Amino acid sequence: MTERMYRAQILMDPAQRRRLEEIARREGRSISAVTRQVIDAGLERMENEAELWKKRAELLSSLRTLRQQQPWVDAGDLVNEARQEREDERDQLWPNPS
Repeated sequence: MTERMYRAQILMDPAQRRRLEEIARREGRSISAVTRQVIDAGLERMENEAELWKKRAELLSSLRTLRQQQPWVDAGDLVNEARQEREDERDQLWPNPS
């Protein structure tokens, strides 16, 4: 049984409409199908981004605890390592199109 679809009206700029039309024409699909795919991809990206921010907050909390327990540890290096790890994860999720 198919899921029920809901009608929605959205406003987009002409460039967005042209891009959707181009993809739909190239792939032989409807603009609605392409739009649903784009929305799904955007939602997944936003959910992944929220998860990354959550991991970042947990990591920073761990670093604070570690620094309190072991004040001789150079927190600057740990923060830079954590930042690099976060950037690496981001780059894996969203490769730079350039």
